[in-house]
Amino acid sequence: MSLGKTEQDLKRELENIASDLKWSAVELKGIAQRLEHSHNQPDAQALFRMITIFEKGEARLKRYAEEVQAGHIAAVASQPARGVDMSS
Repeated sequence: MSLGKTEQDLKRELENIASDLKWSAVELKGIAQRLEHSHNQPDAQALFRMITIFEKGEARLKRYAEEVQAGHIAAVASQPARGVDMSS
């Protein structure tokens, strides 16, 4: 299925954010491991919990991008909210 520009942009943005989450999780994992080696278990465990959240978020965003690709999710061009003066 061929995507329109708006859907392509949405898919790309979802994939980029998922990639950012993955990179952040990898970086945090290294920090958490160093904390473990320095016997700072509470902070290491807090980071491992954050990593789990990031990994789940990454997976969700990838699924959304797949849904956009399949045509199940459509992007809507953004418009300013009604009653908001954007001229200033």
